[in-house]
Amino acid sequence: MPNKKDYTNGLPDASQLKEEILAKYPRKVAKKRAKAMVINDPNESQEIGANIRTVPGIITQRGCTYAGCKGVVLGPTRDIINLVHGPIGCSFYAWLTRRNQTRALEGDPNFITYAFSTDMQDENIVFGGEAKLKDAIREAFDTFHPSSIGIFSTCPVGLIGDDVHAVAREMKEELGINIFGFSCEGYRGVSQSAGHHIANNGIFKHVVGNDDRERTGKYQVNLLGEYNIGGDAFEIESLFEEIGVTLISTYSGNSTVESFAYSHTADLNMVMCHRSINYIAEMMEEKYGIPWFKVNFIGAESTAKSLRKMAEYFGDPEMIAKVEEVIAREMLKVKAVAEAVKPKVEGKLAMMFVGGSRAHHYQDLFTELGVRVVSAGYEFAHRDDYEGREVLPNIKIDADTRNIEDLVVTKDEEKYRDDLAEKKAKLEADGYEFKDYKGMMPDMQKNSLVIDDVNHWETEKLIEFYKPDMFCAGIKEKYVVQKYGVPLKQLHSYDYGGPYAAFGGAINFYKEMERMLGTDIWKLVDTPWKHEPEIVGSVTVDA
Repeated sequence: MPNKKDYTNGLPDASQLKEEILAKYPRKVAKKRAKAMVINDPNESQEIGANIRTVPGIITQRGCTYAGCKGVVLGPTRDIINLVHGPIGCSFYAWLTRRNQTRALEGDPNFITYAFSTDMQDENIVFGGEAKLKDAIREAFDTFHPSSIGIFSTCPVGLIGDDVHAVAREMKEELGINIFGFSCEGYRGVSQSAGHHIANNGIFKHVVGNDDRERTGKYQVNLLGEYNIGGDAFEIESLFEEIGVTLISTYSGNSTVESFAYSHTADLNMVMCHRSINYIAEMMEEKYGIPWFKVNFIGAESTAKSLRKMAEYFGDPEMIAKVEEVIAREMLKVKAVAEAVKPKVEGKLAMMFVGGSRAHHYQDLFTELGVRVVSAGYEFAHRDDYEGREVLPNIKIDADTRNIEDLVVTKDEEKYRDDLAEKKAKLEADGYEFKDYKGMMPDMQKNSLVIDDVNHWETEKLIEFYKPDMFCAGIKEKYVVQKYGVPLKQLHSYDYGGPYAAFGGAINFYKEMERMLGTDIWKLVDTPWKHEPEIVGSVTVDA
């Protein structure tokens, strides 16, 4: 890697870099990509192009709609058989790739370790696969006796017209268990984000509200958008337990369909990953009156802030005191490690291109270490994830969004919590914020380059320009980036590390950054293609 740049006086204007990147594209492509790149100014209101289809031919890091539905939202749920109707490769692709952990009690079902598929063959594509799907459901039921089966459509299913919903209804009646389908074909939306929305709709329609069980504990909450990668949820669960809060359901880390069914009995919803799960938070408030607000348990300071906000919501002096006791105790441990690590990594440069809210959340951890994030973006965000929820009324509904069912949610007169609605109104009158997310861009430095749906060409130019010390992304980018002499930390699966959530997770992350940023091995790496012939293409048509 070349010598590092000095950014002590602020980040440089990236206008020239942006123009250099865009110059490689045909005119129409350049116009589209220009909207997805913003030279950030936190004091200005800036619009970014997001949730737009990737240009064919560009090497994107995105996943598909099916991956978002089955792999992200339902994949970590242990007591449901997630049956993929499609070729075996689709099932394998979305199976355990995010290292979602779970803890089942002895004797309780745990199907996460299995990959269930109808294994569609050529003859099923030609003659239809509904009969094979029914046989697979019967076989799964006879073998495992699950309480629920979810059916996930892949691209061939949508192309040939198999009706997974009709099959689900028929088999539900035959077997007497909850069976439901998802029209989550990979091509149905712009990215995996569409799959999140489809999964939210399916769970809300077929599961939430099915069980009105009695309360367990004085205060009941749901945690939405926490997927227990590397054991993150376990760290948060232990904090809630000590503070005296009953976590009745997590969507979807260490989760069960059984808990989804009574999650409507909660007193509060807290949203971690805004993009993947805000739909259920909105629908549960509309139907059951459960308020929600955004939290972040990535980073010690953010964890403390989120715990205090939760305690303030309940207004219990005993809980508030306990929260402060826990924070004081844990921050002593965190600061001891941070003080040892920070001098070794302070001033280093990082870039983050991750899905969900992680490209935003993990900036808090880097800030605690004095590491500067020079460029960041999401794989599948919408504008509100960047700019904040205030832009929602101005976002255009495009053709891809119309592919997703728009549920009509109405108030449940019997189960609606008027007491929670009144509590919310009172707190809001005192300045307490609900249903709010300010987005990533206001928290980023001036002149940092924000890019949505970054691709391979743009990644190369970013590394060349910023010369970062750390790149956070996924498996698709990992090895190319490392061959540039830049260590890459996967934040989709943690590279077999973690947990990184809450106070204990922050300590783990500090130590991991000390290890990765402190080694000299990366200075010995030289890109293999630097010294070998290569063919470089150029565009000569105005397309």
